[in-house]
Amino acid sequence: MRWLPDAALKKLGRIEFLAHGTVDGFIAGRHKSARKGASAEFAEHRAYVAGDDLRNLDWKLVARRQRLYVKQYVDETNLRATVVLDASGSMAYSGRSAANRLSKLEYGQYIAASLAYLLVNQQDAVGFVSYDTEIRDLVPAKAEPSQVRCILERLDALKPGGETDMAGVLHEVAERIPRRSVVFLVSDFFSDGQSLLKALHHLRFRHHEVIAIQVCDHDELTFPFERVSRFEDLETRQTFDVDARALRADYLARLNAHFAELARGCGEMRITHERADTSRPFHETLSDILVRYRRTAGGGR
Repeated sequence: MRWLPDAALKKLGRIEFLAHGTVDGFIAGRHKSARKGASAEFAEHRAYVAGDDLRNLDWKLVARRQRLYVKQYVDETNLRATVVLDASGSMAYSGRSAANRLSKLEYGQYIAASLAYLLVNQQDAVGFVSYDTEIRDLVPAKAEPSQVRCILERLDALKPGGETDMAGVLHEVAERIPRRSVVFLVSDFFSDGQSLLKALHHLRFRHHEVIAIQVCDHDELTFPFERVSRFEDLETRQTFDVDARALRADYLARLNAHFAELARGCGEMRITHERADTSRPFHETLSDILVRYRRTAGGGR
């Protein structure tokens, strides 16, 4: 399978994804649910009503308050996740400084396929969205093994589009997928910072847990160009002849300011933000992202 090479399956096969916050799902599983039930982790007390299981009475609290209270617990459930992949023109870029480097879109396609495989393999439901100026694919989340094949087929057919309306699409995604989902955003995030942060806030307002994976080509991060060069905007197809050496300092300053704005906004909204450099094997990058994410799970989100 093109999007699931053996090296990736071997690397990711040892990793389990656990949601930080509460999610809505379907069956008893590993993830905290918004629903309450009989589980090992205490959530809160409520007043006893006729028909409640007497085994859940908190006798210590009854003794102190002279009223009947029962314990409620955090149920555990499988999660519902959606992978949202940017397929706009800017994602078609692949660096010229290294041979055979994946484009940002191809890199994102491998990440999307790996996440789909990982989640379905642990009996979680996963869906898929691709977009440029609008949503191009919308696959509702399912936990069936056939779902991986369905998403792989969509990835096979996916080609880079034109301009992007990332903020507009994320507002739509926030409303169209069920509340309390996990949303993986795979994009270069080259969009207006304030509009993008408002869209991310909409996702959080809808109680979605968001993991933003920012895919960048190594050339975009370092700008290694030295001479007068012709650059093409892959979304509008406009070309520009510029002195790359003279432009480098200003370009990197603007790029780092954009990164800082995004990282600051994500931090304030408790959104996990990770950067992926396409010069590194995708399965190593994704493995590290998931391991770091799991290490912070104890703090909640």
